Amino acid sequence: MEVEIHDLSGSGAGVGRLDDGRVIFVPRTAPGDRVRALVVHEKRRFVRGRLSARLVDAPGRRTAPCALYDRCGGCQLQHLEYAAQTAWKGRRIAETLRRVGEIDLAGVPGFDGEAVEVEGSPEEWFYRNRVRFTLRRVRGGRGPDGGRERPVGPDTGPVRPPRVLAGFHEVERPNRIVDVGGECRLPEPAIGQAWAALRDRWGVEADRLPAGEELQLTLRTAVDGVVLLIEGGGTRDRAGRAEAERWVEEIEELVAVWHRPGAADRFELLAGDPARTDRWLGEVVPVGSRAFLQVNRGLGERLHRDVLEEVREPDGLRIVDAYCGVGAWGRSLARAGASVIGLELDADAVEAARRDAPPRLTLLRGRVEELLPDLEDPDLLLVNPPRAGVDAAVTDWIRERAVERVIWVSCDPATLARDLARLGPGWEITRIRGYDLFPQTAHVETMVSMRRRPTDATL
Repeated sequence: MEVEIHDLSGSGAGVGRLDDGRVIFVPRTAPGDRVRALVVHEKRRFVRGRLSARLVDAPGRRTAPCALYDRCGGCQLQHLEYAAQTAWKGRRIAETLRRVGEIDLAGVPGFDGEAVEVEGSPEEWFYRNRVRFTLRRVRGGRGPDGGRERPVGPDTGPVRPPRVLAGFHEVERPNRIVDVGGECRLPEPAIGQAWAALRDRWGVEADRLPAGEELQLTLRTAVDGVVLLIEGGGTRDRAGRAEAERWVEEIEELVAVWHRPGAADRFELLAGDPARTDRWLGEVVPVGSRAFLQVNRGLGERLHRDVLEEVREPDGLRIVDAYCGVGAWGRSLARAGASVIGLELDADAVEAARRDAPPRLTLLRGRVEELLPDLEDPDLLLVNPPRAGVDAAVTDWIRERAVERVIWVSCDPATLARDLARLGPGWEITRIRGYDLFPQTAHVETMVSMRRRPTDATL
């Protein structure tokens, strides 16, 4: 059927409307496109379609540079010029806050009446300092498209599909894996080089990696190289550790290998030095095995700097840094004279944050909603939750306690809108800004600075 695309969904798929009123989602389309789409999934209120032909191209469309883009789900917006991507993300933030949270941004610095200002990434490509691949060992003779081996002639015999697929989930069929080698344009160059070298060395059926039908392989950069994190499979024996040590020795970019077996809670070091660090705004930050830092180094540091500027004069302030990870903000603020309490659930991140922490930074491990009630009211609360947002108990605590200022950083406009709406009318947004930490994808980071309204303003 022919469809006019008028918007993009939160996942980056084009949105149109059928004659019967139902919404149709078509990946790889853009507002202004007129397309022919094949229905692949049908529900009472919506339809999912597959792009069959483009009849009229939208302004801002381009040919995607990646050869895998038609199938690979690692990116969603490569078919849009970069300026069109950031413009849409600014509109998405504003529209989501209005629609989900009924939040009016009129007059707020950083909002132009239609969209939130979005800072673009210094690098549109090769910007990710952390990439997570899925490795799946193919069983039952199935090929990369899920089909079985097919005889092609009496002389050649069957076409034998690869035994191992390693890459990203397919865009329209996320249960399948698209094999990704050196084509990907997202990782920093050192990660791409380490990935290619690792693929060359993991052996037939990846038998030099831990056993198991599916593994998660994450590569992340540190100051002096790339760290490999392996999740899944069984515990490594002496031979497995020796293999990891060979990789560190032979792969120039690789400096450490960690493994978390399927039944384990924490990673164990297989090879290399555990004391790996990264550098953010002059702070040497331990990265360990699971430490969280923004994936976009250039723009992540800009966001970090803007948050510190929003704090204004940290000397003497009492600050709670919720969901603090390795404590990058807390370290900077403590060195500037603030007394900071960092809250973090992940044990590895807390251990890394405590390493060489400045005296004014205290780290507490646990769920934020369980730790907050035992703390004194801070002058300022920093909130940087995961994509799922915060527990309702966190917004209840903010409403009920004498916290005057909050700086909120979110990677999902929908959960941000929900959480800010829970705070109620007692809070005023004093600044908002978006950051395109994830070019070519539908994700966007948002910083919101808020202060409590005077009591009589809420009556």
